[in-house]
Amino acid sequence: MPKNKGKGGKNRKRGKNEADDEKRELVFKEDGQEYAQVLRMLGNGRCEAMCIDGTKRLCHIRGKMHKKVWIAGGDIILVGLRDYQDDKADVILKYMPDEARLLKAYGELPENTRLNEGIAAGLDDDEDAAADNYLEFEDEDIDKI
Repeated sequence: MPKNKGKGGKNRKRGKNEADDEKRELVFKEDGQEYAQVLRMLGNGRCEAMCIDGTKRLCHIRGKMHKKVWIAGGDIILVGLRDYQDDKADVILKYMPDEARLLKAYGELPENTRLNEGIAAGLDDDEDAAADNYLEFEDEDIDKI
């Protein structure tokens, strides 16, 4: 059998759980960048996001964030726009929930942006839709069964 010549396995690649993200500066968008909310994850380091300017874009997660920063549906991200492809963008930064609330408080995000809603963000606008899925039986119907 061949000898292992590497420096470790999967756990070494993961690295230490460094908590340097807790006290970081709030990063605002610059020109060529836009805020977006993740609609769904597509796999292969890609996601579909709705940008604040109203455009739905296919976003590519950059290699520095890949397998280190976990992105889920409903997260607020900062994307870098491409000059040559308007329907695609690159994920630059994922905002933590408290940072997203600060962005909304500063007026960077519109007021109708729903934070911390998860994957169901924006899918059910009226809350009575769930009640319409149930059937109600009267006592007479149950007796017939």
